Amino acid sequence: MTEEAHGEEQPRTGAASGAAPGAPGRPLEGVRVADLSRVLAGPYATMLLADMGADVVKIEHPGRGDDTRAWGPPWAGDEASYFLSVNRGKRSLAVDLKDPDGLAAVQDICAGADVVVQNFRPGVVDRLGLGYGDVSARNPAVVYCSISGFGPEHEPAERPGFDLIVQAESGFMAATGEPGGPPAKAGVAITDVLTGLNAAVSVLGALVRARAAGRGEHISVSLVNSALSGLANVTQQALVTGTEPERVGNTHGSIVPYQAFPTADSDIVIAAGNDALYRKLCAVLGRDDLAADPRFATNPDRVAHRAELVAEISAELRARPAREWSELLLEAGVPVGRVRGVLDAVRSAEQAGDDVLLGTDHPTAGPLDLVRAGFRLDSAAADGDRSTAPPPLLGEHSAHVLGESGVPADRVARLIERGAVHQAPRRDGSGHAPPSG
Repeated sequence: MTEEAHGEEQPRTGAASGAAPGAPGRPLEGVRVADLSRVLAGPYATMLLADMGADVVKIEHPGRGDDTRAWGPPWAGDEASYFLSVNRGKRSLAVDLKDPDGLAAVQDICAGADVVVQNFRPGVVDRLGLGYGDVSARNPAVVYCSISGFGPEHEPAERPGFDLIVQAESGFMAATGEPGGPPAKAGVAITDVLTGLNAAVSVLGALVRARAAGRGEHISVSLVNSALSGLANVTQQALVTGTEPERVGNTHGSIVPYQAFPTADSDIVIAAGNDALYRKLCAVLGRDDLAADPRFATNPDRVAHRAELVAEISAELRARPAREWSELLLEAGVPVGRVRGVLDAVRSAEQAGDDVLLGTDHPTAGPLDLVRAGFRLDSAAADGDRSTAPPPLLGEHSAHVLGESGVPADRVARLIERGAVHQAPRRDGSGHAPPSG
């Protein structure tokens, strides 16, 4: 839905007081984000902002929270692994937006934020007084990001945008799968992930402008636009040729050899993306004749004679195991990779010296490994893992966030008593949770 398409989202508090989970010195230290999104695209974007030091307050329904809290198995303790994957470094305010006092507090939080991210269905935020017009009237410098499945101009605007639907509607599924086989979805909600990246990038750009000009703006990010843009050369190929791209499976429509090959024991992928790499591959295979063959002299020649060349290469590769071929090809400078499982890939990266995991202690799940973002910041590395706050319990920071937004303690207590706000107990069992981090 916006694999999250149109969910209830929550903002973020005003001051980046010592309450922010961001580590000192990170680029977004002091930036306040009100996160009114749920599921994947929005939470992924706001987690990246949190990784860069922003203070992200995740606003959730007090009874059910973000949908992904219930998307299990698998579970770590009482927590769904899905939720854990995209919500580290945030604070959770669990509040009922149908309660007038709760809604007023959230309106104040959004007005005090530098960034608001939301993925409600069109019209809902405006009815709640949380739309861009209402928030920017109180805070002209706010950067306001709306995430949807199909965008405000796409009719019907109310259409839900689950990732699966958008993979189908955008051509992503049609371009994925084996030749002659049925369309296939990607193994992850890829349009949501692309949308989260686009949201984070656009928010960062708008923040730079807001700091310089003193005025924010309204950003619209959709799953379908992110998918069409993310298809990149495949979309351009369709526009240039006026025809639908054919499914090519684990091969490449414009480069040969650039695909998976079986070896004596498992599959490897080889990416000989130019003529020089192709000749190196032939040398490793002991097949200089393939390099000299005019049918395979240039990449367009190899594309034209794909079947013949792939058959020759495949026959050679079946003679030795994957590890041996990988070592020989790497030594020769030919791009090669093992076809690994996800867990194997993580372990392999760690063994290779790439610190892809970060550790944190979760209140109920205990010691927890999380996957780092795809970028590395020197400022974050200097702080190690100490500043990494675990994904929050539902309402873990409700009382503290409301208090720092100006709601008196007695009113917070009444909101909790009548169920309009949920406050999770601290790990030590006491009532009000301090900021995490």
